[in-house]
Amino acid sequence: MSKLSHLDKHGNARMVNVSDKPDTLREARAEAFVTMQAETLRLIESGGHKKGDVLTVARIAGIQAAKNCASLIPLCHPLLLTGIDVELSVDRTGNCVHILTCCQLKGATGVEMEALTAASVAALTIYDMCKAVDRGMTIDRIRLLHKSGGRSGEWNADGET
Repeated sequence: MSKLSHLDKHGNARMVNVSDKPDTLREARAEAFVTMQAETLRLIESGGHKKGDVLTVARIAGIQAAKNCASLIPLCHPLLLTGIDVELSVDRTGNCVHILTCCQLKGATGVEMEALTAASVAALTIYDMCKAVDRGMTIDRIRLLHKSGGRSGEWNADGET
């Protein structure tokens, strides 16, 4: 059975020492969905929300979240990210906004948490901006889609390439 890397031999939490790991190109992609009433989605699409452009604010929030991941998650390493993409698309059939994030760097540790944090905070921002008109929104299916680089190489969620 594998061991949790963030615990020492006594079971105490620790930040993993990555100083002996070589720098490699690393990338991670994640996604999240915010499902809402059709009317709320139309309001977002039309740009008619009184708080402003919901999707632009959510994109910026996702970027900021990735950059500040180590401040939010206690045992994450502060990383010098070289690329952060946050894409938001409207799905009228599912009454949702699909959030897709991608984080990259050349370094000694992965960027999965940064990509997941970007997706999560972008989703939370949509909820925050729209809660006055739709408190029943749901945030779900937050997941890692892809990671590459490092010793463990490439990993893809089922059905992803």
